Amino acid sequence: MFEGKWEKRWHPLREEWVVYAAHRNSRPWTTGTHAAAPKEIPAYDPGCYLCPGNARIHGVRNPDYRDVYIFDNDHPVVGMHAPDVPEEGRLTGHGLYRREKAAGIARVVCYDPRHHVTLADVPAAQVARVFGAWRDQMREFLAQPAIRYALIFENKGALSGVSNPHPHCQIYATDFVFRHAEGHLAAARRYREATGGNLFGQIIRNELEDGRRIVAENGGAVAFIPFFARYAYEVMIFPRNRHATLATMNDAELHDLAALFREVIRRYDALFGISFPYVMTVQQAPVDGADYPDYHLHLSLLPPLRQPGLIKYLAGPEIGGGNFMADTMPEDKAAELKGDRRREEGRPEEA
Repeated sequence: MFEGKWEKRWHPLREEWVVYAAHRNSRPWTTGTHAAAPKEIPAYDPGCYLCPGNARIHGVRNPDYRDVYIFDNDHPVVGMHAPDVPEEGRLTGHGLYRREKAAGIARVVCYDPRHHVTLADVPAAQVARVFGAWRDQMREFLAQPAIRYALIFENKGALSGVSNPHPHCQIYATDFVFRHAEGHLAAARRYREATGGNLFGQIIRNELEDGRRIVAENGGAVAFIPFFARYAYEVMIFPRNRHATLATMNDAELHDLAALFREVIRRYDALFGISFPYVMTVQQAPVDGADYPDYHLHLSLLPPLRQPGLIKYLAGPEIGGGNFMADTMPEDKAAELKGDRRREEGRPEEA
């Protein structure tokens, strides 16, 4: 009864084991459940600090924007004007402990002036404009010597920790490289040294050849739940052509990537019958002026739900031990998303 549902798989980008025990998914739960309770969200909220014309926390008033709107975060995690750390206090603990200025740029990207929509609700052309705005930001960061990396991310839905439902994402541009990118680069380098091939390209070829985990694809991009997925409905979306960052993508490539992202998140919504929560990141190479010929940018979607109403909490193995324990099989979850094509295609174009 456990065959094909109980095994461990190697995660080539993280270089670690993921354990799958899908037979545990049916065990009884008395805690950790969450009943989705959809709320009526207005198109404009006078108390929202992201809606057009509203004042933000420090009194700055948003313009009456009608498209994508970007501004520097009022509560930045990094900033060019962050306080300096005195030189004498930078190294302590016999040289083991280090402190430095939290330098960087933190920005908010509002997708749409309407408070009640998500990127699953708007036309593909609007999603492509959002992706175009991200590309413009990346080109700006490439020209700034103080910036080494830029993380674009969206926390969608209360279960993902978002503080405001207005459709938006954030960008953290930093003077250091985020750990996932460092790990991806190290894994790709070791794979190149061992095989002479490109790690990302081989992952994409493997998924296309197998086919079972492909969720959707178009002429310029492909989306799949990877063989080594950690979250139940984790999806990776790759442009077919290799780009280290969004900065080098042309309009057609960007449109296809945006359109496929939109299709995936609409499938999420259709499958669950709710505005499906997720954490989305745009995984890219550093923007420090070096060349990264092996890196292949991609979107990573990590939804917190492993089944309707049941959250995947990170607990002892993940937080305490450092390896992921999954209660579902990637092939099964991909089949669910692929099988929902008719409901997704019947959805209205706009909210």
